[in-house]
Amino acid sequence: VQLQASGGGSVLAGGSMRLSCADSRRTASNNGMGWFRQAPGKEREFVAGISWNGGNTVYAVSVKGRFSISRDRAKNMVYLQMDGLNAEDTGIYYCAVSRSAVATTLSSLVAYWGQGTLVTVSS
Repeated sequence: VQLQASGGGSVLAGGSMRLSCADSRRTASNNGMGWFRQAPGKEREFVAGISWNGGNTVYAVSVKGRFSISRDRAKNMVYLQMDGLNAEDTGIYYCAVSRSAVATTLSSLVAYWGQGTLVTVSS
């Protein structure tokens, strides 16, 4: 599996950003996928996840109502739409493939990681 995340950058607080993750080898189509992030000096944490067919999604409490995850299985893409960004959303965002068909909220149950894309929110 090769995951390529993109779409990161700098944005002002209150702004929006859309992250994309490409599964270039098309091996995660039957797996849950998701996004984790790691802020400076902190552990990696779960952000959002989606099941293999997009039918179920799950969000961290801190982003629920502001972020939206989606996937396009035909294009082997996963997206994270982020609205209402604040400084606490700053970090490196990693695309992840679950070990199963459902999304995972645990790093220990991630089968593959993407290389990460940096999101910086300034006030």
